[in-house]
Amino acid sequence: MRTQISPSLMCMNLMEIKHQLQVLDSRADFLHVDIMDGHYVKNITLSPFFIEQIRPFTRVAIDVHLMVEAPTDFIEAVARAGADYICPHAETINRDAFRVINLIRSFGKKVGVVLNPATPVSYIQHYIHLLDKITVMTVDPGYAGQPFIPEMVEKVRELKALKEQHGYHYLIEIDGSCNTRTYHQLLGAGAEVLIVGTSGLFNIHEDLATAWEMMRDSIDEAQGLTKVSA
Repeated sequence: MRTQISPSLMCMNLMEIKHQLQVLDSRADFLHVDIMDGHYVKNITLSPFFIEQIRPFTRVAIDVHLMVEAPTDFIEAVARAGADYICPHAETINRDAFRVINLIRSFGKKVGVVLNPATPVSYIQHYIHLLDKITVMTVDPGYAGQPFIPEMVEKVRELKALKEQHGYHYLIEIDGSCNTRTYHQLLGAGAEVLIVGTSGLFNIHEDLATAWEMMRDSIDEAQGLTKVSA
């Protein structure tokens, strides 16, 4: 299966948001929206209002990453704004994980969970079978442009092995430093969705459509796919 791509919208040029959404709408598999509260991480980015504003202009699934201390304060708002996937950090929900999962499902949304670099897969073992997507952070959360943490490749392998062994249906997604330096090892370990930001997409060419083709070619090459000649 061809690797799925999820551009991180906090890295886009917001002065050209309408044009860039048009480019992404015909190409992306997901649109990744980071919501940070300034507490769980020391940064503040996008919001439920941002989701509401872009929803009419894209058909692509909107994937919301909740980097917040209290996910239940945000779930209804992002669901009603138009999110398709809602993904809190495992560390923020394990006290009431089943209630949070059921709350997300009650709005008809898909459920993801995000694992920080130092959080083991065993942390989610009792509800892993309920998840639609698991996001492996390959950088510490909160800021774009951080260096890749190579120890996370083994975590991706572990998730792939569990999925194959038990028939789980979750997607294995990577967040952090997805670029030409890391594509090969991430895809070789079992990554299925790559979140691309500054180093993987938005800063590699001034024209976003051209940047997309450059990125797609690099990912396909890393996956061992041969480009079909026109």
